[in-house]
Amino acid sequence: MGSKIKKIAVFTSGGDSPGMNAAIRSVVRTCAYVKVDCIGIYRGYEGMIEGDFVPLNARSVNNIINKGGTFLKSARCSEFRTIEGRKKAYDQLKREGVDAMVVIGGDGSLAGAEVLYNEYNIPFTGIPGTIDNDIFGTRCTLGFDTALNTVVEAIDKIRDTASSHHRLFFVEVMGRDVGHIALNAGIGGGAEEILIPEEDLGLERLLDSLKRSKARGKSSSIVVVAEGDRTTGKNVYELKEYVEKNLPVYDVRVCVLGHMQRGGSPTCFDRVLASRMGVRAVEALLEGKTNLMVGIRDNTIILTPVSEAINGKTKIDRDLIRVSDIMTL
Repeated sequence: MGSKIKKIAVFTSGGDSPGMNAAIRSVVRTCAYVKVDCIGIYRGYEGMIEGDFVPLNARSVNNIINKGGTFLKSARCSEFRTIEGRKKAYDQLKREGVDAMVVIGGDGSLAGAEVLYNEYNIPFTGIPGTIDNDIFGTRCTLGFDTALNTVVEAIDKIRDTASSHHRLFFVEVMGRDVGHIALNAGIGGGAEEILIPEEDLGLERLLDSLKRSKARGKSSSIVVVAEGDRTTGKNVYELKEYVEKNLPVYDVRVCVLGHMQRGGSPTCFDRVLASRMGVRAVEALLEGKTNLMVGIRDNTIILTPVSEAINGKTKIDRDLIRVSDIMTL
């Protein structure tokens, strides 16, 4: 399989994340290094169906390693979920002479490539790009480190006004199903409490913690809340109302960081990780390997079957929860 690969397509799909451009750059330049043609697909699977391709070479990816987002753009594509849509995508790939693909995105993007392989036998490797760090088979996904730094910087600034006005701030961060951002950034930002989907803190424990903070002389507090936290079963604004009702001594504010966590120039860690992953993704294809996702574990680049990456569940670091409990004194 490997010796037959003459042209590799690279594309980004699903949500964007810092480091995607660096990964595209790595894939393109690795292809140039091994003398394999490379094309980019604009707008993910939507662009694949429409044949929105562009030839890429080493110079095409100048000066993008430092940019957030993805210059190849991304789009959700309901048509690709249909048999007819995937047939159109396959026809466009064959017309362009594509022998293999590198997909950069989340579990939905990886699943789409796997379906296309099962139906049309197009080899692919995947690079996990999502700030949530919720893909099995890698310690870090592309963009996670940058998102953490963005959140910590925001918490630092919020703390300035919280302490100036003796306020309690609930800072909501992304993480509908996992609390990796909240837990890590909460510890890094010195939060008094961290609410994550994996741990049902309970309203009474939260109130007790805030009471203890006030009794110890803390005049302001930061509580980091993952958007998927189940403490109230509702949302962060209702959590604010509950605390105000039961602890009127606090002046409570809410700050939802939202999509700003996805933007910004990638950190050095994410740039290096993207570069390493891009090289390995291309090399794996040339070695005749397919249906694999590139990841990192113990600072070593590894390959995980895409089926495991999609179906596996990431686990929260229990030791970080223990550290968080100690740090809230």
